[in-house]
Amino acid sequence: MKITVIGTGYVGLVSGVCFAEFGFNVVCVDNNVNKIAELKNGRVTIYEPGLDKLMQKNSQAGRLTFTTNTEKSVKDADIVFIAVGTPSKSDGSADLSYVYQAVDDISLSINRDAVLVIKSTVPVGTTMAVKNFLLDKGVSIDVAFNPEFLKEGAAIDDFMHPDRIILGVESKKARKILEHAYRPLYVFNIPIVFTNLETAELSKYASNAFLAMKVTFINEIANLCEICGADVNEVALAMGLDKRIGDKFLQAGPGYGGSCFPKDTSALKDFADKLGVELPLVEETIKSNAARRIKMVDKILATCGNDVNGKNISILGVTFKANTDDMRDSPSIDIINALLEKGANIRIYDPSSSDQAKQIFPNIKFSDNAYDNCNEADVVLVLTDWSEFRALNLRELKNRVKNPLLIDLRNIYALSEAQTFGFEYYSVGRGSRRH
Repeated sequence: MKITVIGTGYVGLVSGVCFAEFGFNVVCVDNNVNKIAELKNGRVTIYEPGLDKLMQKNSQAGRLTFTTNTEKSVKDADIVFIAVGTPSKSDGSADLSYVYQAVDDISLSINRDAVLVIKSTVPVGTTMAVKNFLLDKGVSIDVAFNPEFLKEGAAIDDFMHPDRIILGVESKKARKILEHAYRPLYVFNIPIVFTNLETAELSKYASNAFLAMKVTFINEIANLCEICGADVNEVALAMGLDKRIGDKFLQAGPGYGGSCFPKDTSALKDFADKLGVELPLVEETIKSNAARRIKMVDKILATCGNDVNGKNISILGVTFKANTDDMRDSPSIDIINALLEKGANIRIYDPSSSDQAKQIFPNIKFSDNAYDNCNEADVVLVLTDWSEFRALNLRELKNRVKNPLLIDLRNIYALSEAQTFGFEYYSVGRGSRRH
C-alpha cells in the first residue's frame, strides 16, 4: 500500500513516520522547500521525543521519502491524507484555506481509485464539501475523515497505541482500504469505530472541548482551594480515582494553550453559533481560560508586593506544555508580556531551546541551563512542568538567586520541599492555611 501525506507539521510528520513504521511506503509532501530539505537530511523540524530516530530508520529502509512535488506523489497513491493546519481566524472560525489549497493542488493528478482522507481538524460538513469541490472539478473520488488524537510530547506512542481510531466513511471501498491501513493495530485490540463523516468530524471537536473543560474546571476548583484551605492536588487525586472521571487533565496551572484546545473550542462555538445552537459550557470554558492568565499575573504581582519594576525574574519553561517546542497560544506569552509591561527584567530557560519562543521574545535573554538562568534572580517562576525542573538541586538554586522567592504555577514541588531549602514558596490551589 502506498500512502501520501500532505503537510509535515505535527500531525502529518508523525502520521507519515508511523505509517512507514507499520511497513507501508509513505511519501510526505510539503510546499516548504527548506523544511523538506531538512527532512531529507534526516533533521526533524519539530520537537517530538523519539521522532528523529524513527524517521531516520524508515528513511534508510526506503519506506519514507519527502518531496515538494505534490503532483507526482499522489498519482499512484492508495490513500492521500490531508494533514495541513486549520488555524483560527480573527472571528474564531476555522481557517480552511490550507485544506482547500491542498485539495486543489492534488485535484488534477490524484489517483481516482485512491481514498482521500481529511486528517486536519475541520468543522462538520467540510469533508463532504471537499468531495463536492472535487466533483465541480470533474474529479470523483472516495473521501473519508480520520481525526487525530495525538498529544504533543507523546505523539508516537499515541499513534502506535491509541485509545481508539475514528473513521468517518461513506463507502465500503473506503472502509476496506482504511481497515488495511490500520490493520497493524489489530494485534493490540484497539477499538476502531466506523461512522459517518459528520459524526467523525464532530467527535474531534467534542473530545477537545471536553478536555479543555476539565482543565478549566480544576483551575476553578484551585481558586476555591486557595480560599478555603484545601489542596487542589489532593482534590484532583480524589476525583481522578473515580473511574467515571479519570485523572487525566486535572492538573491545576496557568490554563490550556497549544495548537488544539484554543482553536478547537473557538471553532466549535463558531460552528454552533452558525446553526443557532447555544453551547454555554464551551463558551464559559473559553472565557474562564482567558481569565486564568490574568489571574496568574495578579497572583505573581501580589506575591511580589505588587511591584516587579526592575526585578529580575527567572522564567523556567515557556512552551505550552513539556516535551514540545510549541509556543502556539502558550499561557507564558500573556504572562511574560504582562510582567514586561510592569517593568520586570526577564530571563528564560526552556529545555526545548524553542526557536518559536526566541522569535516571540527577541529582546529577552535565553539561558543554556536552569541554574545560570537563576543567577541573581529576585523571583524564580515555573511556567512549564518539564521533568528536569522536578530534579533541580534546590540548595544549588538557593545559592544562585538574590532573593529566595519561588512561584510555581505547575505545582511540581511538595509544599514543604522548597521551604526546606530556604525558599519562600507559592503554588497554585494549595490553600493559604498551609503556606
